[in-house]
Amino acid sequence: MIYWQLFLAFFIPNIVGYGGGPAIIPLIEAEVVGRYGWMNAQQFAETLALGNALPSPIATKMAGYVGYDVAGIGGALVAVLATVVPTLLLMLGALGLLYRHRDSPRVKRMSQWVRPVIAVMMAWLTWSFFSAGLEGAGPLHTLLIATVSAIALVRFRTHPAFVILAALVYGGLLLG
Repeated sequence: MIYWQLFLAFFIPNIVGYGGGPAIIPLIEAEVVGRYGWMNAQQFAETLALGNALPSPIATKMAGYVGYDVAGIGGALVAVLATVVPTLLLMLGALGLLYRHRDSPRVKRMSQWVRPVIAVMMAWLTWSFFSAGLEGAGPLHTLLIATVSAIALVRFRTHPAFVILAALVYGGLLLG
């Protein structure tokens, strides 16, 4: 039964989500944290931060980690397959259809409407992580990490992986 739940937890977000890994993270969080309770919001945020620091697509890393955490190697395989196979099949079908109608005004409008939806979903995810950080680490540490991260990313154009790594080290040394 756990394999079926893992399959559904990653299959559904990948079928209904549009826009790639970052766009479906809130949907995966709704399944993993909200529906099945395999992790709490803080654990999910930490898993996402670690997944962002590593190379390769975020959704497959999240699926592999959560699947392994819940049901071992078999769970990791089921979760990764539920993430990759349906997306690949849908992408091949949609790509052929979109390519055939690439000059259609409807297709162009559809793409323009998807971007704001993804932006709102990412803003909600950011707010939920910020709220979880306030509860877990406290306002001082959360604001300090957020401020230093923003300055490093915007002012000094530091690669996001280094910013995440620095925040992990800070959290491990001072908050752990």
